[in-house]
Amino acid sequence: MMKDAAQQKVKAWLGSYKNKVLKIVLCMNKVVRKIIFVAGCIFIFMLILSFTDYPYFAYHWLGTSLIKPQKQTPDYIVLLGAGSVPGNETLLRIYYTAEMARKYPSSKIIVALPSDSLDFENSDHQRMLHQMIHSGIDSSRIISETQGSNTYTQSRHIFKIVDQPQARLLLVSSPEHIRRSILTFRKTGFTNLNGQPAFEGFFDENLLVEDPSEKQSLQKPGQNLSLRYNMWSYLQYEIKVLREMTALAYYKVKGYI
Repeated sequence: MMKDAAQQKVKAWLGSYKNKVLKIVLCMNKVVRKIIFVAGCIFIFMLILSFTDYPYFAYHWLGTSLIKPQKQTPDYIVLLGAGSVPGNETLLRIYYTAEMARKYPSSKIIVALPSDSLDFENSDHQRMLHQMIHSGIDSSRIISETQGSNTYTQSRHIFKIVDQPQARLLLVSSPEHIRRSILTFRKTGFTNLNGQPAFEGFFDENLLVEDPSEKQSLQKPGQNLSLRYNMWSYLQYEIKVLREMTALAYYKVKGYI
């Protein structure tokens, strides 16, 4: 009798346990389905949005909303590093920094990128310096900032290097990063800031039209190019804008801006 009672209790417990597990699985299934549905809606919305100019407008706004005409020669041109060298964003930033350095030959250049002090010669920071010098910039104008690991800590270390809150700084970075950079450096204590967004150049779409001498059906400039090129570029802009908006929110919560 006692054995049968024990078996009944075990069966009842197993049945209860199975029911709980089943409820959890069904609940998780509902949550996953909702997440997939929401993610699908977001993807469709972003896909539709990529056929409009709004992604570029948002991207352009991040790069230019805090920019003002550069009426005076900057005391320092600050190149904010973007990772490995060579790299698309890094080379763009180096290009614009070199252009600004030639335009303002009396300005000092601060190159900010973390570096391993034990192997500096093989670091990305050193490769950035080489690219700057290769672009015709005198090495005596260049100052290295290797300690900062993000925009906030870089601004703190550069503040110590410059040691003049009123110094005129021109920040060079990717367009989506310019707004956060200026806000961060302003919060650090700098009062005279401007930015140079490293925008990519645009390719002439007319060059993509088929050669009229060939006996093939021709397409007008812009026909199907929006699907072949612009849409994918605008999807990338959307990702960059979303990522940067998240970073701005994080910096705001942390008190960095």
